[in-house]
Amino acid sequence: MASLNVGNLGNLGEYLREQRRNAQLSLRQLADAAGVSNPYLSQIERGLRKPSAEVLQQVAKALRISAETLYVRAGILDAERDRDDVETRAVILADPSLNERQKQVLLQIYESFRKENGFGADADDEAPPRDAPADGAAEGADSIPGPGARTSGGSDAGPRQTAG
Repeated sequence: MASLNVGNLGNLGEYLREQRRNAQLSLRQLADAAGVSNPYLSQIERGLRKPSAEVLQQVAKALRISAETLYVRAGILDAERDRDDVETRAVILADPSLNERQKQVLLQIYESFRKENGFGADADDEAPPRDAPADGAAEGADSIPGPGARTSGGSDAGPRQTAG
């Protein structure tokens, strides 16, 4: 058998099995509800397969639990470093007034802003702390327009607001 990170995967599998039992679902019922095959879900629970984020989201939805919790257990997200990010994503995904496409688009926009501000997945460890003073965080904020911002200048009325 190939070498896998069994620590995270085993932890994920045990957690999924526990959540499935708490929901009083059989393996087959959960597989059907999540839209994955019964053998595949069984392999995830036994720590033999590493599911994609999309599969984890489907399983979380079927179990009515946070997908981010599964992402952390699968090692996709870092629990401490990404706590604010996880909470924000959970709120977006749990919003009943948005459809799935809208949630995904909003998450993509959110991630692009995080990367722009040095907090994205590709940001190095030298990123400023989350509670950095507003004057440091606002440097250059006016030089990069956000989505829908007018770049030709002059025609938008009202004061500019900066993050902080």
